[in-house]
Amino acid sequence: MNSVPDLLLDLFPLIWSGVVTGCLYALGALGLVMIFKSSRVVNFSHGNVAGLAAFLIYGFSSGVLLSLSWGVAVLLAVVAVVAVAFLSYAIIAPIMAESDLTATITTLGIGLIAQGVTLLVFGADIVPLDLPLPRFSATTLGLRITGYDLTVLTVAVVTIVGLFLIIDYSKLGVAFRAISANPVAAEICGLNLRSVHLFAWIVSAVLGVVGALLIVPTTFLSATTVATFMLQAFAAAVLGGFASLPGALVGGILIGILMNLFTFYVSPEFTNTFLLIVILTALNIFPNGIFAKAGGNRV
Repeated sequence: MNSVPDLLLDLFPLIWSGVVTGCLYALGALGLVMIFKSSRVVNFSHGNVAGLAAFLIYGFSSGVLLSLSWGVAVLLAVVAVVAVAFLSYAIIAPIMAESDLTATITTLGIGLIAQGVTLLVFGADIVPLDLPLPRFSATTLGLRITGYDLTVLTVAVVTIVGLFLIIDYSKLGVAFRAISANPVAAEICGLNLRSVHLFAWIVSAVLGVVGALLIVPTTFLSATTVATFMLQAFAAAVLGGFASLPGALVGGILIGILMNLFTFYVSPEFTNTFLLIVILTALNIFPNGIFAKAGGNRV
């Protein structure tokens, strides 16, 4: 049986790896929040579409579909996912005008179609997807820091800071914030709701690809890998609040740390059960998220 000092000695590496993984959950959660803030639709196709993108990168770079360089494969996959985002929004936009709930249910169908295409083209086997990560490892203050850790943190910081700068300082970002606050008033003022919705869908798709691509080295790539990852991103969005972009970031890091601690100290077999408990607890204690203002919509 481990002593208390030994348990505490394991705590800091667990928190560090939880922060790294949590940044990926934050990327996925930000994609969910972007769509919800602009259109009040919860995009349940997020994980399966991102998973299809990861498989496309594998297919384009491994010779299964094409034999391209890794960078070109990623670019083509992003283009494909952006096209899927266009198509998804084209399908959902008329439905969304009638009912947010019906549009949300429609995203489930889109997700199932994306998963079906993945299985049809690539099968149900587990496949390798090696990323060109720097081979680096160092130990600082008892923490082992790898090239993967630094890559994840760098990509996450650059992506998140870039997104917040766009939202804060670009015309499209100002329109996004206005529509998120009051879509009726924004439309009366002449803002184009559909262009902002489409912006949110495209950004969400790209964030999903980035998160999915970086989570693969820690696990494996299968038809359900990225969907499982997005379940944890969904929990991060619930914890941080579906109406709060900063909340998604904080929620992702908290979920990453909590999942690591539970897996190590309790059991890796019940992580999904634990995640469900976290979601239900968050909805009861913080129905609008830990960063959302009182009086917002309850997801």
